[in-house]
Amino acid sequence: MSLSRFSLFGLLLASCSVVNAAEPKRPNILFIFADDLTCQAISAYGDKRKLLDTPHMDRIGKEGVRFDRCLVTNSICGPSRATILTGKYSHMNGFYNNTNSKFDSSQQTFPKLLQGAGYSTAIIGKWHLISDPTGFDHWHILPGQGLYYNPPMIRNGEQVKHTGYTTDIITDLSIEWLKNRDKSKPFLLMSQHKAPHREWAPALRHLGWDHDRQYPEPETLFDDFAGRSKAVSDHDMGLDRTFTDLDAKFRPIPNMNEEQKNAWDAYYEPRNAAFRKANPTGKDLVRWRYNRYMHDYLACVKAVDENVGRMLDFLDQEGLAENTIVVCSSDQGFYLGEHGWFDKRWIFEESLRSPLLVRWPGVTKPGGVNNKIVSLLDFPETFLDVAGVKIPSDMQGRSLVPLCRGETPADWRTSLYYHYYEFPVPHRVRPHYGVITDRYKLVHYYKPDVNDWELLDREKDPLEVKDFYKDPAYAETVKELRAELDRLRKEVKETGEPPRAAYGNQPFDGEPKPPEPAGKKAKKA
Repeated sequence: MSLSRFSLFGLLLASCSVVNAAEPKRPNILFIFADDLTCQAISAYGDKRKLLDTPHMDRIGKEGVRFDRCLVTNSICGPSRATILTGKYSHMNGFYNNTNSKFDSSQQTFPKLLQGAGYSTAIIGKWHLISDPTGFDHWHILPGQGLYYNPPMIRNGEQVKHTGYTTDIITDLSIEWLKNRDKSKPFLLMSQHKAPHREWAPALRHLGWDHDRQYPEPETLFDDFAGRSKAVSDHDMGLDRTFTDLDAKFRPIPNMNEEQKNAWDAYYEPRNAAFRKANPTGKDLVRWRYNRYMHDYLACVKAVDENVGRMLDFLDQEGLAENTIVVCSSDQGFYLGEHGWFDKRWIFEESLRSPLLVRWPGVTKPGGVNNKIVSLLDFPETFLDVAGVKIPSDMQGRSLVPLCRGETPADWRTSLYYHYYEFPVPHRVRPHYGVITDRYKLVHYYKPDVNDWELLDREKDPLEVKDFYKDPAYAETVKELRAELDRLRKEVKETGEPPRAAYGNQPFDGEPKPPEPAGKKAKKA
């Protein structure tokens, strides 16, 4: 017996419905991003100093995977953000430094691609790329570096003012957007914190949180850089020489209201008076600064961790957790007294390595640990892969989805290219590039008054205080790494001299003055 035309049409509709029902929902993507958050400050990474307990960030790792070798390509805030948006090195996306770079917002970014593929997209918090965000249905950002208290912000081009502590406000706004988003679409939310960036201003609730703890010192707190390049020793980012009154909290943090400042002064002023009375000098002064720095920096991380917990709780309460990949990371690592430093910039481990915790229910095995070399360069490819969007061929990283599944492609990278440019301000860290492997780093410091090579061996010298470049026993290693560095520079398409603007258009110390214009007579002394 033949089916009528209408019955056949009904069957076709029913079969289509079954197919559509079987199609998996595209995952939501929650990207929680902090500024200058380092692995040593996250308890999941097991720093032997046990500086801080971070249960909420740890939860992401316990329920997902912790990446132990997530490396950056240029250890500084703005360039890392540009790399995450584009999947390209600084010399390809045009954002080299924080001094004078401006992000070309017309270029291809992964949020634009996700938006075009039907995702609802938002960025809330620190942007730090000068130009306005593009590719987002909603943006609510801090101008520039942003302030820790009562921050002015820009909401879709409109200037607005908020009252409170910025880390809490960014989470409030993130949750508000999630509540009011277009729920017919999967979402990408980039919730990006200012904290724990310098000047490390704690929330009022965390003043005194550590009960004046004297923190265990890193082994290299008093590193004398013996046998190292001038590029390493001649810096301006040390606790012994660079710590300002604002860093030390001898001056109040800007933009607090009277009530906030009163609470602030009630904590800091008695301790500042005790410091002045003791008047420490030399190593005692460095130790005092180190402990003040640890109190403030870690308090900022504590607030970030609490707010990560708020975000995870919201996903649970709204039934979103099972279909949301949560990625928690930072724009680079940071020094917590190692080598006597704060800040970042160097190819050395503490600033090179960024935390990366990923939870993807049904994909990541709970409690997983991955020690392969991955990079911020891989984030956009991963997000596109998660969403089922084709990865553009000009992106320079690789999707982390196989690694999240516990699978390592046979051709996964065993080395990574690195290049830092910004000089001389701030911090006088010489431009340098190099190749990183599981064991070694070959580094070339090349401007303006140095032309030095160093070889670091993390297996024999995990503290990275020795240079093995001229050791005859390493001659073959140096040869192999020089060849690998050349190969990587060709692969990433950076084989020539960077443009002058890459360094920030600042005059180099000791750089010869340009000659007088032709025909102009020199003035007599």
